[in-house]
Order: sequence, then structure tokens, then C-alpha cells
Amino acid sequence: MERVQKDINASMRAILIDWLVEVVEEYMLVPDTLYLTVNYIDRYLSGNLMDRQRLQFLGVACMMIASKYEEICAPQVEEFCYITDNTYFKEEVLQMESNVLNYLKFEMTSPKVKCFLRRFVRAAQGLNEVYSLSLECLANYVAELSLLEYSMLCFAPSLIAASSIFLAKFILLPSKSPWDSTLHHYTLYQPYDLRDCVIALHGLCCNNQNSSLPAIREKYSQHKYKFVAKKYCPPSIPSDYFDNVSS
Repeated sequence: MERVQKDINASMRAILIDWLVEVVEEYMLVPDTLYLTVNYIDRYLSGNLMDRQRLQFLGVACMMIASKYEEICAPQVEEFCYITDNTYFKEEVLQMESNVLNYLKFEMTSPKVKCFLRRFVRAAQGLNEVYSLSLECLANYVAELSLLEYSMLCFAPSLIAASSIFLAKFILLPSKSPWDSTLHHYTLYQPYDLRDCVIALHGLCCNNQNSSLPAIREKYSQHKYKFVAKKYCPPSIPSDYFDNVSS
């Protein structure tokens, strides 16, 4: 993005995604729609010069495409116009949708963090139901925080998913090493492979309490998500937790 965009930076991208999180909650869309929306936005911005006034316009068009792909009952184009306070007409949104689809060459499928996370969560969950639900919510919270940070695009979706599990387990039980042979088997990652990504995610978690972008934090501070955004995040992770585990 930084090689192409002159008027848009990582902070503006983060503000857009923070707003899109609110839209997903308002319309009760599935998490996959959010991840796919961000994927389309990043791919489009990597090859098309845009001004900042049209960034929300792009976000709306990408979410409309993603919702058609992921949702059983996707919102109508009129609803996407409405959430922008009718800044854009129906015809304009449809034209932007066409522009995005053509640039992406209708390649709508992309590996998503959420897909890997579903599998990895099952591998990480134990028999304690309360712990399992908290782990799932906390891992999802950590993973969604990664969407806000442009620098996280350097990590593969599967790596972010595995690192989210690692960090979630650490936050829930700091005295115990988060990784084991079962997680190694299902993720194919050793703790050392996760180190850089975990440290980056840990920084996002520790700093999020004071963030000016509150949508994800407020979302995961609700009862239905077990208030996981309010959990204490230890300021450091023991270095030996990144030692490789035996198969």
C-alpha cells in the first residue's frame, strides 16, 4: 500500500477497519465477512491510487462483496448507502463494487485467519467448558486486533491464528507454557516460529486499553464474549515459553 498510496496511510486504514467492525456488529454479520472485507481493501489499495475521501467508499463496496460471499442473507446495497449517511448513491456503490471485482479478477476466496483459528481453537480447548469459551473469545479478540495493524500483513494468516492461540492461553494462564505437542501437531508451528508474531500481538493487546480505536475492545468487553477485552495482559512473556516442544 505504501508504495502506491500518496494520500492514505496505515492510520487511516485502521480508522476505516475500526468503523467496519461496528458495521459488522450492527448488521450481525459473520466474522468471516470482516476478514474478507479487509483482505479486499488491502488488495485493492495495493494497486489503485485513492484519495482519503473515498476510503470509506471503498470499504463499503468491499464489505458488500464480502457479505455476498459469506452471508446467507447479505444486506442490500441501500443499507450500505445508509451506513454512510447516504454520502453515496446506489449507482456509485455498485460501480465501485464492479471496479473492485474487476481489479481482483473475481478472485474472491482467500485464506483467512478465522478459518485457521476455528481449527486451532478446537485443538487448544480442554475439557473445562468455561475455560474453553474464554479461550475461544480471547483468541478471536487477539486475532481481530491484528486487522487494525498494517504491519501485521507480513505474517501468514495461519501464523497469526496460531499466535493468537498462544497469546490467549498465556493471558488466561500465565504460569503455564501455552504450547504443547497437540498444538504443534495441528498447527505445524513450533513456539519459536511464533515468536515475532506473538510479540507483535502482545504489544497490540497491552496498548489497546488506551487505543483511540475502541470498536474491537468494546465488542469483546460484552458479556457474550466473556468480557475478554478486560482481562489483564501480563507485560512480558517468559523467553522459555518460546522453546520448541517435543513431538
